[in-house]
Amino acid sequence: MAKRIDVSDLNVYYGDFKAVEGVSMTVEPRSVTAFIGPSGCGKSTFLRTLNRMHEVTPGGRVEGKVMLDDQDLYAPSMDPVHVRRTVGMVFQRPNPFPTMSIFDNVAAGLRLNGVKSRSTLEGIVEKSLRGANLWNEVKDRLNKPGAGLSGGQQQRLCIARAIAVQPQVLLMDEPCSALDPISTLAIEELIIRLKSEYTIVIVTHNMQQAARVSDRTAFFNIKATGEPGRLIELDDTAKIFNNPSMKATEDYISGRFG
Repeated sequence: MAKRIDVSDLNVYYGDFKAVEGVSMTVEPRSVTAFIGPSGCGKSTFLRTLNRMHEVTPGGRVEGKVMLDDQDLYAPSMDPVHVRRTVGMVFQRPNPFPTMSIFDNVAAGLRLNGVKSRSTLEGIVEKSLRGANLWNEVKDRLNKPGAGLSGGQQQRLCIARAIAVQPQVLLMDEPCSALDPISTLAIEELIIRLKSEYTIVIVTHNMQQAARVSDRTAFFNIKATGEPGRLIELDDTAKIFNNPSMKATEDYISGRFG
């Protein structure tokens, strides 16, 4: 079941350096929220706080609160591994496990979670590959290496791997930046289809992509190098692109900077 994310006054640090400052926002369930903004403004850093990936970086820590429905993701009792199972992530470059077959790539998280039944694994792998719109392309070569697929297929394989463990949220950090236009279109169509089941947050430098796939758009900005990134504006995507409330948003959308 897709869940709502509520972020309150979040500050993100690498050691003593504050990378993101004072972010508060709500991400609605069963929707796509896009993060846009110039390089270095903290989009990807903030995204990684939503499943506690940020803290695997030495010195990475946060102040503030991230709630997933009624669960505090940073509560002392909360297991980060459980958080990352609930809030899945797809990275910028496809990263299938290179020595594993297509089947084993999708089944990897399930096995870590203790699923051993071959028939159960087969059912979930097929369902996940169908969910990632990849099943018909790979069903006859499930035992072949995942790294042998094309870039776009590898990214859909990574999406299948992410959804196999039944997360409630999917985070995507520039999932199309390494892909050709045809593969990008396939991923965009998949994102739109998946939002009926998941809460999806996507970081993108492609504003046309944000306009195509997202329901709401958040614009992040940075005043100067060395300053923390900040959330400037969050609204319905149509409003952000056609009638933003903040001049900085309008300037970025219109290409005056960034």
